[in-house]
Amino acid sequence: MATPSLYRFRIDLSNIDQGIYDRLDFRMVIHPSENHAYLLTRMLAYALNAQEGLKFSAEGLGDPDAPPISLEDPRGGLSLWIDIGNPSARRMHKATKAARRVMIYTYKNPEILIAEIQGGNIFQGEKIEVFSLPEEFLTELEANLERDNTWSVLLSDGALTVGAGSETITGELGRHDLSRR
Repeated sequence: MATPSLYRFRIDLSNIDQGIYDRLDFRMVIHPSENHAYLLTRMLAYALNAQEGLKFSAEGLGDPDAPPISLEDPRGGLSLWIDIGNPSARRMHKATKAARRVMIYTYKNPEILIAEIQGGNIFQGEKIEVFSLPEEFLTELEANLERDNTWSVLLSDGALTVGAGSETITGELGRHDLSRR
């Protein structure tokens, strides 16, 4: 039976779009059933939303009801729920009822996710923020993935640039506005 693997990320973050500049140092576990695209999307979602109190799910994929990344409000509720991939309409409905803000970062076809949000009976579905990462961008990142990573991440006007070792990888962080569809 395969065992989980631990990855360390030291990130020099410049998120110009949100005015977040930080040095992050965190570890992530990849479950044997997870692929590297999921891991890298989760890492970027965490880094791009870095703030005090932001945390990964304690159980990871072992707790299917918990968001992969979340931020609690002072009263113990959720102010932010970040999901990865293409979650089901039922899960998105639960997320929008549980948190004030819901974001989804997908490494899959965003149109499938958007159609599910718009076609499903999801509480305040139009408020879900959907971001997508191109497959080729994640494939290039994966080629530079090591167990111990020191990377720079720059987001400016939707252009995402990652410095990984001697490589510079650039891709577009797609933002899909559901309120205008």
